[in-house]
Amino acid sequence: MSGRGWTLVTGATGYVGGRLVGYLLTEGHHVRVLVRDAAKLAHTEWSSQVDVVEGDALDPLALASAMDGVGTAYYLLHSLQQGSDLEAAERRMAEGFAQAAGDAGIDRIVYLGGLAPDLPTERMSPHMRSRHQVGALLRTSGVSVIELRASVIIGSGSASFEMLRYLTERLPAMITPRWVRTRTQPIAIRDVLRYLVLTADIPADVSRAFDIGGPDVLTYEEMMHRYAAVAGLSKRIILPINVLTPELSSHWVNLVTPVPRAIARPLVRSLRHPAVCSEHDIAQWIPDPASGLIDFDEAVRLALTRVKEAQVATRWSDAATPGVPSEPLPSDPTWTGGTLYTDVREVRTTASTQDLFAAIERIGGESGWYSSQLLWRTRGFIDRLAGGVGLRRGRRDPERLSVGDAVDFWRVEEYIPNEVVRLRAEMLMPGRAWLEFTVQDEGPTRLLRQRAIYWPHGLAGHAYWWGVAPFHAFVFPPMARHIVEHAEQRTAAARSAV
Repeated sequence: MSGRGWTLVTGATGYVGGRLVGYLLTEGHHVRVLVRDAAKLAHTEWSSQVDVVEGDALDPLALASAMDGVGTAYYLLHSLQQGSDLEAAERRMAEGFAQAAGDAGIDRIVYLGGLAPDLPTERMSPHMRSRHQVGALLRTSGVSVIELRASVIIGSGSASFEMLRYLTERLPAMITPRWVRTRTQPIAIRDVLRYLVLTADIPADVSRAFDIGGPDVLTYEEMMHRYAAVAGLSKRIILPINVLTPELSSHWVNLVTPVPRAIARPLVRSLRHPAVCSEHDIAQWIPDPASGLIDFDEAVRLALTRVKEAQVATRWSDAATPGVPSEPLPSDPTWTGGTLYTDVREVRTTASTQDLFAAIERIGGESGWYSSQLLWRTRGFIDRLAGGVGLRRGRRDPERLSVGDAVDFWRVEEYIPNEVVRLRAEMLMPGRAWLEFTVQDEGPTRLLRQRAIYWPHGLAGHAYWWGVAPFHAFVFPPMARHIVEHAEQRTAAARSAV
């Protein structure tokens, strides 16, 4: 391809675009992004490493500025939430982008579209029909266009995957629409990103659409069963019926999952028809990895495990911790990443950083938990009755902690002196839990941030959280308050001694 310096990514605040930028930077690309609101990039790891053009994709001046000096432009724009105007909105964006690309003389457009059956366009869903029309409109630019057509993308944050996740986790038994038996060819987000990055190097005389998919062809019903197996859930009971229309299905999905109906509706309507690759020609230019494309089960494991993908950091501070749920990027919608319940308490204090952290380090064992001892002992007793460790382990050292130490029915997972202590729960429960304390120096004061985190496992996990939630008011606020009080007493005593 040409040596023109910039690689343009549109849709950089979206699911695929936000991840693609990190991959491109890792591969040495000079990346420019076109976004409507640059403030949305503030929390991304890569915001300081890219050239940002702020503007609307429908604005010819913004497009011209964004495409100046660009060799490859990634078209990752869509209008899922435009309702009945979806096709018109996408057509306007694609026409404007094609015109600007032709005028700027860029070398290539890379577009991520969708797989669809071999049907007349009038029989396709509006969403799928629009995806294909966009590809055709981009090709009117006279620029080389590589269109990658994918079906369900498996990764934490993908709308299709989040539908699958929530339906499977929240419903041990379900009556489902008939589209759950439609065949599809899911693909892991890592493979999608790999294709997108390497597509920029395909020879300039190649301009066409390619089907991309993983090694498995599955129905949505089979995906739910296999998701349950990977997630350690019991086998789901799924009874497809024919009376649920796509319109009713979107209401049903919206009721059971946090995926907005405006997004669920076009996705559900697209699931009526098979979405299976009809060719694998992409392998002529981008061969499969030596280990093969990622299969469905492994893609789900990666989505459920906190994995740092090609320098794209999540919000957890320890990327090596196995089994911690993967959180979405800051740019992802709030409903992505699965259910993660939290209880956050913050208290400011004039105690020194050292005294505040020392108070945190004394938690558990003989010192207790700075709050209702009766409730803690009751929880420990219940855990022992269920076959767990209870509170009997205590702790190794009453004053100091280190990674791996047992603290009653917790274990120290992360320890950074004067900054962070994170405990992982080892009591028996239908889910996983963490208790995290962080200390932030704010000049004349310190901020204690206490965060309880719970990742539910199946329907029982959700019931457990809501069953114990009323007791949190007696445990977590006094815990944070008493830690600060203990620290202030230590600081006052030290000052008096001086």
